Amino acid sequence: MTLALDLDRRELLGAIGGIVVWFGLRALPPATAAERLLYPDDFHAYLAIRADGRITVFSGKIEMGQGTMTSLAQMAAEELGAELSSIDMVMGDTDQCPLDMGTFGSLSTRIFGPALRAAAAKARGVLTTLAATRLNVPAGRLTVANGVISVVGEPSRQVSFGELSDGVKIAATVTQAAVLRSAADFTVMGHSTKRLDGVAKVTGRARYTADMQLPNMLYARILRPPAHGAVLASLDTGAAEKLPGVTVIKRDDLIAVLHADPEIAAAALAGIKAEWRQSKATLNPDNIFAHLLDRAGTASELIARGDPAEAAAAKTFATVFQKGYVAHAAIEPHVALADVRPDRATVWASTQTPFPTRDSIAAALQLDARHVRVITPFVGGGFGGKSAGGQAIEAARLSQICDKPVQVMRTRAEEFFYDTFDPACVVKITSALDGGRISRWDSQVIAAGERGAAPCYDVPNLRVRSARGPAYAGPAPMNDLHPFAVGPWRAPGANMNIFAIESQIDIMAAAAGTDPLAFRLEHLSDPRMRKVLQAAADAFGWQSGAGPSGRGHGIALSSDAGSVVATMAEVKVDKASGEVTVVRMVCAQDMGTIVNPEGARMQIEGGLTMGLGYALSEELRFQGGDILDRNFDSYHLPRFGAVPGIDVVLIANNELAPQGWGEPAITTTGAAIAIRVRRHRPPAFPASDDATARCRRRAFIAGSHVPQFGRRRLDPGARSSPNCGSWTETYDRTKVEWEGPPFLFARRRRERLAAAQEAGRGHAVPCTLPHRG
Repeated sequence: MTLALDLDRRELLGAIGGIVVWFGLRALPPATAAERLLYPDDFHAYLAIRADGRITVFSGKIEMGQGTMTSLAQMAAEELGAELSSIDMVMGDTDQCPLDMGTFGSLSTRIFGPALRAAAAKARGVLTTLAATRLNVPAGRLTVANGVISVVGEPSRQVSFGELSDGVKIAATVTQAAVLRSAADFTVMGHSTKRLDGVAKVTGRARYTADMQLPNMLYARILRPPAHGAVLASLDTGAAEKLPGVTVIKRDDLIAVLHADPEIAAAALAGIKAEWRQSKATLNPDNIFAHLLDRAGTASELIARGDPAEAAAAKTFATVFQKGYVAHAAIEPHVALADVRPDRATVWASTQTPFPTRDSIAAALQLDARHVRVITPFVGGGFGGKSAGGQAIEAARLSQICDKPVQVMRTRAEEFFYDTFDPACVVKITSALDGGRISRWDSQVIAAGERGAAPCYDVPNLRVRSARGPAYAGPAPMNDLHPFAVGPWRAPGANMNIFAIESQIDIMAAAAGTDPLAFRLEHLSDPRMRKVLQAAADAFGWQSGAGPSGRGHGIALSSDAGSVVATMAEVKVDKASGEVTVVRMVCAQDMGTIVNPEGARMQIEGGLTMGLGYALSEELRFQGGDILDRNFDSYHLPRFGAVPGIDVVLIANNELAPQGWGEPAITTTGAAIAIRVRRHRPPAFPASDDATARCRRRAFIAGSHVPQFGRRRLDPGARSSPNCGSWTETYDRTKVEWEGPPFLFARRRRERLAAAQEAGRGHAVPCTLPHRG
């Protein structure tokens, strides 16, 4: 294989001295075509061992609270035979780290992890060879532990990593798959450890992009449109230009005011007079789903097996599921600090994609990408929302124009306005039972994407189609599907797809008069999925009984990012008022070899808690390109009081390499909660237009989302939302229409708040706590 090194990076690491290991992707077993695109085919430095015994691990991944800094360090320490305390992590620095397309998709552990482990194993081999020469013994007689190589049976004959690295410069390359340690020999992996970033974050020493400061830096505030798609008609910056020390920049579409004091910059922005032309707003939460169906076009076939159209069907079920837009709402807004010189640019950015962001900045500045450096400090939450780096491009452009360092930090309102929302989407499923078994399944996904779209159950006649997957590329006005930008949101698409699949399964189990757990097991042959489902049931204390039982237990199963997960929830519903409380949740997950058990539990607990938001309260209000929710007074995240008791069951599976652990659990949350609510619906409703009856029907038949944090009461006179969970069930050729809005209660509460504010009875609530971090 041709050795192709980035010379700038090689020169940089060459100054370190010691042992540097270069690794090429082709040393790994073949991955999927999509995964192969995430890493280059040339060699890059993954780790360096210094003469003082410190080991530096380089990763293009970033740390945004998910614990990757610690788990990757554990992988490197394990394969090296080093102490975890000797590892220093350098992450998200485009000048020092190997090229990486970004931190998303639960890829850090399952895709980057094998490359890092192989590089560390190669380094162990190099060190062992050096030690054999130094100690004058065959390499086979040596053992490696805690950064020391010693002779088996003669522990006093030893040499440390630092001693071997002192005074040498060795660049070793991995050209074939390295021999990794077996799980039985693990001393670092598979064990819980303190997070490497824990002390810094608890004590406040951790530095985020907003904490970075440079001499003579300016703070920028940028003129923003009132709605997506609005066009600037007139501009008057006279008042801002008169303020002492204020710099006004007008360059193409970039209009900004800058000052050494951010508050003065904000005051200058307020003094700008701008008029905008806006097109008539037509799309809103009430008609967005009809719009999606109208623009769906021809669906592509993902899976085809048997003949669903001709399958025997004693009972048929036709269901339509809908989901609105959801915000990322991370605790840290998008921030960037740029220092652009004539021939070089350095940008600190809160981003999940340092290298793509670097390339975008280089294009905007008309610089060679090799002359642009992006450094990613700690990131305060991302969830896919920091895949785009618009603020970094803005900061770099402004810095280039004014020849000074410039910080751009979005306000909370701007963070909501420019969010790349989880897209609204529709899933249509037609399925059938014959002889108590699923005989056919025909589903079409619109705008959610393919992830999680295929059911994991044994179905002889199956067809799965997808139309208009997530439109993540290009600004919103350029696509005809969404009125503003959309993007990946923790397990993108899978949340909606799993919700629809598991809800449909539960509908059929109820119609068959079969216990939901037993019904799933009867249609599962995959041993991993059966094991995780049974483990969740055992931990939960599931008792068999034909549904709908009204006993308040929900269940959902998912396969995502190489892991399999089952979640069960106990939910209390007051039938008279609609008050809903999630009492407890149990989640069992098989993620292959477990790198850090406590870290895995944290991610699962965080995923379930975040899932409460999209399941119970979160839905974006908008009118055309105007984002109506711009702070947490109207966009509600779960608070501590809404979090139920959570038990996590980790299924050990050392036969499988470590798989994704940050996203799978959240895919099951909505279904596990909503299925319980759907099964607990009232038996009948008055055949009238009584508002109370309509609201109760929508609440209990929803099969989707339930009241705000499980603590809000129904308002019988409020306007309902058709958002997600409306469906048509067909039993024995007889159609019954059920309307079920998943975000009904969140929207009602917002409408009441808006009405109160208009009447002078309401006020904006300061929002400092309900962030997602």
